[in-house]
Amino acid sequence: MDSQGAVESEPVLSEQRGNVLLITLNRPEVRNAVNAAVAAGVADALEELDRDESLSVGVLTGAGGFFCAGMDLGAFVKGESPWFGDRGFAGIAQRGSRKPLIAAIEGFAVAGGMEIALACDLIVAAKGAKLGIPEAKRSLVAAGGALLRLPRRMPYHVVMELALTGDPLPAERFHELGLVNRITEPGGAVDEALTLAAALARNGPLALAASKRILQEQFDWSSSEMWEKQGVIAGPVMASEDAREGASAFKEKREPVWRGR
Repeated sequence: MDSQGAVESEPVLSEQRGNVLLITLNRPEVRNAVNAAVAAGVADALEELDRDESLSVGVLTGAGGFFCAGMDLGAFVKGESPWFGDRGFAGIAQRGSRKPLIAAIEGFAVAGGMEIALACDLIVAAKGAKLGIPEAKRSLVAAGGALLRLPRRMPYHVVMELALTGDPLPAERFHELGLVNRITEPGGAVDEALTLAAALARNGPLALAASKRILQEQFDWSSSEMWEKQGVIAGPVMASEDAREGASAFKEKREPVWRGR
């Protein structure tokens, strides 16, 4: 096999686009179903995103015109685990990236595929794409985060119908409900996600990571401790070189040059 063929056979691809990392689930022959190799590949890509100081934002998508069909049941029956360390299902469900991550959905994101999308911070989806959690149809439970995350982001009764019927809904409906940030024409999800990522990546990387952390962790904070805990996260950013650079750039009417410190 030549080097190009070897790359194309990798279960997860990662490609740097400026300060954005494009991560692609790459098993189109099984609709990007998650096996052990995919879980490990996603975990490795997220480590790369967080470790590389030249990267500010990630975009996660799927090859072949669809996002992900969920767990590879055939591999699971053979004993493969689609969980990876403390990151959980697909190498992302329980611990995602420290930096912002955008899901770009074409075709469908169902079952574990929906849970991968929910582990991202923003969602861009093409018109007509189907999203859902059909696990109950197989006497399974959407235990990769959907039942935990959806009630915090959508109306309770809509979530209950999704979980108990197992029927998907179109991306347009999720956009109406606020779960999907942007809707595109079919085939345009990745480009729109990269455009959105570029808008995020123009901002200070320390501020992006801190803002994400505060938004995620605040659900565990009581009203008496929330200001203190926010201060622990936000304080170092406000006192950083980047904060001074941001203020100077605004005053001098120029683009800031971030250093991540």
